[in-house]
Amino acid sequence: MPDTFTAPDGHPRCKWAAATPGYLHYHDTEWGYPVDNDRRLFEKICLESFQSGLSWRTILEKRENFRTAFQDFNFEKVALFDEADMGHLLQNAGIIRHRGKIEATINNAKRALEMVALEGTLAAFFWRYEPAAPPPPQTVSTTPESVALAKELKKRGWKFVGPTTAYAFMQAMGLVNDHAAGCVMRPRASDARKRFFKPAL
Repeated sequence: MPDTFTAPDGHPRCKWAAATPGYLHYHDTEWGYPVDNDRRLFEKICLESFQSGLSWRTILEKRENFRTAFQDFNFEKVALFDEADMGHLLQNAGIIRHRGKIEATINNAKRALEMVALEGTLAAFFWRYEPAAPPPPQTVSTTPESVALAKELKKRGWKFVGPTTAYAFMQAMGLVNDHAAGCVMRPRASDARKRFFKPAL
């Protein structure tokens, strides 16, 4: 079975991006490109946690609602959320109203603050798990690095971030280039990575 499809512009893309027009834009402009912005990294790991058991399409369609509900994923602000905020979030039909995942997001904001105090930035921590030799594209759902990342996050008190969620985060944030071998975006993501300066550890 081919791992690409021909997009409307005549060029091949990763097959998963054919599911919805929103996927194609996300695939072309965000997925797999390296990110070192702490707020974007925090947003993504939270959204990947919310996706657990659901489709990314559901999360992507609600992403702006999530951003509004969680203060644009400013973890300094989210860490201050209290029971009243929790109540409002559980009544917010624009997001996924899952108590455990909402509680995990607030908890993880607090853990993010601790991580910044220890590591300097979230980026410095996460990029430590970039694989030295990434697997062939789109062949696995976890790697030793994603297992190690999930284990360390759990040790530091983070919640709802298992190895599969950690690897999806790594794919999206460019720690690995998992665009299909024939995808027109794979070399572009690779070029972006070459121009990217890894955060200082």
